[in-house]
Amino acid sequence: MIYSMTGFAAHERQLATGVLLLELRSVNHRYLELQLRLDDSLRSFEPLVRELVAGKLGRGKVECRLSLMPRTDVANEAQIDQAVLQQLAKMSAMVQQHFPQSRPLSVADVLRWPGAIASDRADTETLAAEVRLALDQALRELNDSRIREGAKLKALILERLTEMEALVAQVKPLIPGQVVAYQQRLTAKLQEALKSVDEERVRQELMLFAQRIDVDEELTRLTAHIQEVKRILDANGAAGKRLDFLMQELNREANTLGSKSVSSEVSQASMTLKVLIEQMREQIQNIE
Repeated sequence: MIYSMTGFAAHERQLATGVLLLELRSVNHRYLELQLRLDDSLRSFEPLVRELVAGKLGRGKVECRLSLMPRTDVANEAQIDQAVLQQLAKMSAMVQQHFPQSRPLSVADVLRWPGAIASDRADTETLAAEVRLALDQALRELNDSRIREGAKLKALILERLTEMEALVAQVKPLIPGQVVAYQQRLTAKLQEALKSVDEERVRQELMLFAQRIDVDEELTRLTAHIQEVKRILDANGAAGKRLDFLMQELNREANTLGSKSVSSEVSQASMTLKVLIEQMREQIQNIE
């Protein structure tokens, strides 16, 4: 299955204390890069978000926006944790014994102490569970959109592979005819220059020419690379880097084919092959 690195997902969860809003946007990138845009009240969930996203996505530049819109009509009464309060009192008394000149804890210091407000701790645990559920849902939607986009990319690449196969099939029967045409031109030139034909020289020149324009190896490798691209497109897992490498190999064979060409038909086929390969390369940049 082919995954595109381009995708979008948005999810909204209604909570007792407000509305949790989540957006995920993904574009192509060499590796996984996560950019977080979290409300200040949700900063503590950054490690959770990074863990969940990295577990579902392999490559791409991913932007995650997470915000919480509190309800104004909901009264949230805070409660002091008595156990934490007693612990703070003991620690403060111990510090005062060793450092009599130190300033005692103020009410603001106590209220800011982690875990001092019991309702805050309970809300944090509940909110963490809601963030996880929202991320799970959004990541499923994002992957679904990446799968749909990947299917479109695969179809475009297969179309161009079919065109390439047709060009390779078109070039193969042209080579013997080029050898015959060159033999006729060479014989005519020798007859004109020497008034007679040196058959041995014709054979030597013909052999050198045939070796120089022999593109059977290039056509064979083109066919093999095309089949390998198809195999990767049908396989599971990340495919973008492997496909990008194969585009380089295909382009190398197309260039060699053009450099050995002695006819406009083969030169045109080489140029068309390179255009198709470049079109595929552009699409492959978006594949995970």
